[in-house]
Amino acid sequence: MHDEFLCHVTAYGVCGGRRIGVPLGTYRAPTLALALWWMRDRASWIAERLDPQPGNPLFPPNSIAPVAETVPDVPGVLRAWCGDTDRQEEAADELAAGRLVRIAISDETTEYELLAESVDAVRMQRFVPALSTPAA
Repeated sequence: MHDEFLCHVTAYGVCGGRRIGVPLGTYRAPTLALALWWMRDRASWIAERLDPQPGNPLFPPNSIAPVAETVPDVPGVLRAWCGDTDRQEEAADELAAGRLVRIAISDETTEYELLAESVDAVRMQRFVPALSTPAA
């Protein structure tokens, strides 16, 4: 069982013809449950900023407008992922097995990426056994 997890959230866009990543947060989770909680929390955080509730007092009246039906529903996909217990269990199984979990969703301008990986798995990938040389 992997005991500690690195979690990252990044937004990617194009600026000056180059793909640029903007880190939105990093968390070193001491448990699998906290890693999944943090990923759900960040997904909800992104969704709320992209698609705030119309009655939210932080926004002036008429400052929020609907978008066209053709615009990808990034907030909806993120909210659905947060509420899907089967997908949460799949992510937990992948992390527990030492595999990277990546959730990525895009609209016309930006890709939002949530990553989580086992600290132990990262360490194991970096380890290269020393080459032994025959004694002279």
